[in-house]
Amino acid sequence: MKKTIALLLFSASLITSASAQQDPKAGKILDQMSAKYQALNAFKATFTQTLENDAAKVKDNMTGDITVSGQKFHLKMNGQEVINNGKTVWTYMKAENEVNISDYDPEEQEISPSQIYTLYKKGYKYTYVQETKEAGEPCDIIELSPEDRTNQIYKVRMTVSKADKSVKSWKMFKKNGNRYTVAIKKFQPNPPVDANTFAFDKTKYKGVKVIDLR
Repeated sequence: MKKTIALLLFSASLITSASAQQDPKAGKILDQMSAKYQALNAFKATFTQTLENDAAKVKDNMTGDITVSGQKFHLKMNGQEVINNGKTVWTYMKAENEVNISDYDPEEQEISPSQIYTLYKKGYKYTYVQETKEAGEPCDIIELSPEDRTNQIYKVRMTVSKADKSVKSWKMFKKNGNRYTVAIKKFQPNPPVDANTFAFDKTKYKGVKVIDLR
């Protein structure tokens, strides 16, 4: 489970205290982008994720969707579901028809779906790279580099729409040669959500095996 989910989302353990001088142009764009998403009650996104490694001659594509509301999220990808209601995390694996239940601890949580919108605020240097076009839409490219040199992630490139400051895509570069690209295909602001959106209802999964790790 962690292998596929980690390709999309960043580790909270990467965060350290920020002290470096930052690029003000990049900072302004990132602040506008972050404010846009944090002003939403919730959002839903459909995405395509690509893993590439030239040396290993690997190129894999996956699709999925995620609904986020604050610290709560419901992610579906590659035959798996991860649901977090802010207190409990359910990880369902379709092939095994099994769900693991664990407590949510933001200090230990390796997955933070909303972190892409606040990642730059602690532990990262950021610089403006260039203007570009994505699907014909004018965008800005911002590069983030972790201050912690021991990080396996050494660079993140984020593409932000000039028009509405939405994130169009991001690419994560790792020291082992892996590159992970996430492209947002469809974005829905403020979709209808309720408590059931962020809870696992085992009655909908006939014969599911429940493993409670709490």
